[in-house]
Amino acid sequence: RYERPLRYAMGAFYVLAGVTHFLLPRAYESVVPRELPRPRAVVYLSGVAEVVLGIGVLVPRTRRRAALGIVALLVAVFPANLNMAMRDVTLEGVPERVSDPPDAALWARLPVQGLLVLWAWWHARESAERGRIRQ
Repeated sequence: RYERPLRYAMGAFYVLAGVTHFLLPRAYESVVPRELPRPRAVVYLSGVAEVVLGIGVLVPRTRRRAALGIVALLVAVFPANLNMAMRDVTLEGVPERVSDPPDAALWARLPVQGLLVLWAWWHARESAERGRIRQ
C-alpha cells in the first residue's frame, strides 16, 4: 500500500533534483571532485540522468531498470558527496545561508545516500517480483 506513493515521491524527487542541476549548475560544479575533468558537463550529465531515471520509475515498463539506474547513479555520485564532506566545499551560486552547510550535515548525508540506495533497490525488487507473479 505504500509502494505507489513512495514511487511517486521517488520519481518527483529525482526529477526535481535533476532540474536543479540546470538551474544551479555552479553549486553542483563546486561539489564535483577536482580530479574530474569538465565539471559542468558532469553536472549536466548527472542532471539528465536524474530526470530520465525519475520519470522512468513512474513507467511500469521501465520501472525496474530505472530503479537500478538510480542505484548506479547514487554509487557514481557518492565520491562527490564524500568530496564535499572531506574538503569542506562551499557551494557557489546559492544564497549565503545555504552555501556553507555544517560539517555534521555533510557527513550525515553519506549514510542518507545509503538509505536512498535501499529505497531504489526496494522498488527494483518490487517491480521484479510483480513481473514474476504475472507470468
